[in-house]
Amino acid sequence: MEDQQIIELYWARSEQAIRESETKYGAFCLSIARNILAQEQDAEECVNDTWLRAWNAMPPQRPGILSAFFGKLTRNLSLDRWRYNRAAKRGGPQVETALEELGECIPAPGRPEDRLEERETAALISRFLREQPQLDRVLFLRRYWYLDSVAALAERFSMNENTVKSRLHRTRLRLKEVLLREGVAV
Repeated sequence: MEDQQIIELYWARSEQAIRESETKYGAFCLSIARNILAQEQDAEECVNDTWLRAWNAMPPQRPGILSAFFGKLTRNLSLDRWRYNRAAKRGGPQVETALEELGECIPAPGRPEDRLEERETAALISRFLREQPQLDRVLFLRRYWYLDSVAALAERFSMNENTVKSRLHRTRLRLKEVLLREGVAV
């Protein structure tokens, strides 16, 4: 079923929307959740919560890219669950490691005026990524958005793990330079 048809089902409040979403995007969302969460049950619950969030968001929202909409919902729900598990001393090191790596070149929020700065920083990062070689851009997104492990990236792109680490490190350094040059405190 086409994405627009699925969106129309949500707007019509048809429960078929959830079934069609699960059929078309269930595996995609589950892979995102699994990359973040150590427990299969937690990952499955986050995917199920994704459909509930989508149900509550449409209407009024009408996503332009349904896969990105579901992916973002799943990622945010999974990160919330990961934080909860971590606070309860049940989390795994994979997500923490990726977030620590990225934390070296991204400013941390904290002040009310950070909202505007966050949008400007997001625009800078997007522009930066568009200017990177495709492989570096994909590695960066797979590592820091989808939270793929270095080992998974190495296997996916037929590379040595050290090569992946090195490319990610150099990309983070370039990003940090761009952000500092643009006046973003890192």
